[in-house]
Amino acid sequence: MQLVVVTGLSGSGKSVALAVLEDVGYYCVDNLPAALLPELVATLREAGRDKVAVAVDARTAAVTDSVRRGLADLPQYLSNLSFYGIDVRVLFLDAKTETLIKRFSETRRRHPLDDGTATIPEYINHERELLADLQPLAHHVDTSDLRPNTLRDWLKDFLRPGRADLTLVFTSFGFKNGIPLDADLVFDVRPLPNPFYDPQLRPLTGRDAPVVAFLDATPAAQDMLADIETLVAKWLPAYARDNRHYLTVAIGCTGGQHRSVYFAEHLATRFGARGGGATIAEVLVRHREIRSA
Repeated sequence: MQLVVVTGLSGSGKSVALAVLEDVGYYCVDNLPAALLPELVATLREAGRDKVAVAVDARTAAVTDSVRRGLADLPQYLSNLSFYGIDVRVLFLDAKTETLIKRFSETRRRHPLDDGTATIPEYINHERELLADLQPLAHHVDTSDLRPNTLRDWLKDFLRPGRADLTLVFTSFGFKNGIPLDADLVFDVRPLPNPFYDPQLRPLTGRDAPVVAFLDATPAAQDMLADIETLVAKWLPAYARDNRHYLTVAIGCTGGQHRSVYFAEHLATRFGARGGGATIAEVLVRHREIRSA
């Protein structure tokens, strides 16, 4: 059985994630108290279900103290299920606080923890605290600037079979839109020459041949590329020993169109060519600011 646990902040896109999972054949359960997860999995496994997705988050933590304790025990539940042969994958969806506030305002929904005693930012911060222990176990996705279609595409990568120990994700972004919340390591390539200032390169991206040629011929870019590759390669085994299943390396430039895209693509190619061995399961590349990526 493969079990996908969808968790994260209210308003971050968990309903979109569950809809995608249901569309590709998963048996989906929303808003399940964490303490009921082992019983549910046992029942569905006996019934022959091999693909199950469950949303477990802070919505039930406001009900009773026992439910809150169940949420705190969720990492142990997941560890036990993995021990018994369940392929457990945890997806943590997040977004900037200001983005979540805007989404609640636009939909006119109350925050699930709202009991009339605090503000929405305070409820969001409390929710982050309740879910903090789950983040190290999960593939973390920042949906602040993602379109639903992009999130759907990323989820398909997350569900792809054949995954081994650690998935290495290279993400390009623009600093003008903020650092991705899902970044584990962040590198700033803004000191490098910017193709944006060449009128012929400006409308292109770091995946286009003229921009690639420009940065290939820039010694500083090649030096920084080699330095980042060396640092990530050196510390990757340490992250794997820390029981990480996902490591997101974010590369930022000013607008997220040229230099950061070039670096993310080249680093993904280089690490993919290494073959991974016992450390890397697979290598993914994402571009936050390129809407069609």
